[in-house]
Amino acid sequence: MSFSEASISPNTPEPPVSSNNGEYLMKISIGTPPFDVYGIYDTGSDLMWTQCLPCLSCYKQKNPMFDPSKSTSFKEVSCESQQCRLLDTVSCSQPQKLCDFSYGYGDGSLAQGVIATETLTLNSNSGQPTSILNIVFGCGHNNSGTFNENEMGLFGTGGRPLSLTSQIMSTLGSGRKFSQCLVPFRTDPSITSKIIFGPEAEVSGSDVVSTPLVTKDDPTYYFVTLDGISVGDKLFPFSSSSPMATKGNVFIDAGTPPTLLPRDFYNRLVQGVKEAIPMEPVQDPDLQPQLCYRSATLIDGPILTAHFDGADVQLKPLNTFISPKEGVYCFAMQPIDGDTGIFGNFVQMNFLIGFDLDGKKVSFKAVDCTKQQ
Repeated sequence: MSFSEASISPNTPEPPVSSNNGEYLMKISIGTPPFDVYGIYDTGSDLMWTQCLPCLSCYKQKNPMFDPSKSTSFKEVSCESQQCRLLDTVSCSQPQKLCDFSYGYGDGSLAQGVIATETLTLNSNSGQPTSILNIVFGCGHNNSGTFNENEMGLFGTGGRPLSLTSQIMSTLGSGRKFSQCLVPFRTDPSITSKIIFGPEAEVSGSDVVSTPLVTKDDPTYYFVTLDGISVGDKLFPFSSSSPMATKGNVFIDAGTPPTLLPRDFYNRLVQGVKEAIPMEPVQDPDLQPQLCYRSATLIDGPILTAHFDGADVQLKPLNTFISPKEGVYCFAMQPIDGDTGIFGNFVQMNFLIGFDLDGKKVSFKAVDCTKQQ
């Protein structure tokens, strides 16, 4: 499948992104001279941060840590500054009056440190790196949680002004757009795809489907409306009590691997998936309550179609069954107790997905993301 994108102007930022154990690592450089940082690409949060020296309490990372004292462009932000007010979870250090941050995540992970500005250097389509001055980010000196040693921090690309996406797009002028193409789970990390920022992130072609972005109270998340999911040709509506789904009932999150669905919807859907697969599920206490099957290769499961408002997105077994351990494949969706679902990164794999924030829509195009040029 070819990538049909609009003609690309010089110096369009397009940092590479690679698969990393259920998350995706984006490579950017910060500081003067530029220092490479591989951070989790996360559309479900807003702060960009990296582990920094001196480290009070950091998780183990493989690569060297960013040392602000070695960068001539690093500048800590004061509590009185406009930049400090962009984040809710800040405090004022005494007596220095610096902007300290504490940022928590749904899985219990936590980053703490100081807000600063720095020069950001990104790969671009011209082959020459492109630099953006005074990007606001968090220098994390006290970080803990589920991070692994390849992850040097986290790059929030949500909808608030502080996010990496918002900051990059504000320097590009017109066209608040970005696109992603996530390679399949466990793809060799040397095979990268791209996050493209700016007007050139247009996703076009006859096989593109689009659904409206829904504005809700929390501007971080990219909310869309999921009417239901079909297993083969059998439709399971999102709501069992109402024929119409609530607008903005799910958000698209590249930082969460499984798709999380309200329990009632999940229970009906998983029953439909079971009925469509002529195999006996595995009873493995380690994997409960997931639906799993014993198989050496990806199981030949049914096609699931996610019915978004105005856009039907066909999910192949590659998106819906993931192997957590050798010889076992599990359904890549899980139940939650809330009423807002999360469209996780497994179901986003091998789609060119465009977020058009001015046009208020998300577009999907099925492609082979390992071949994105």
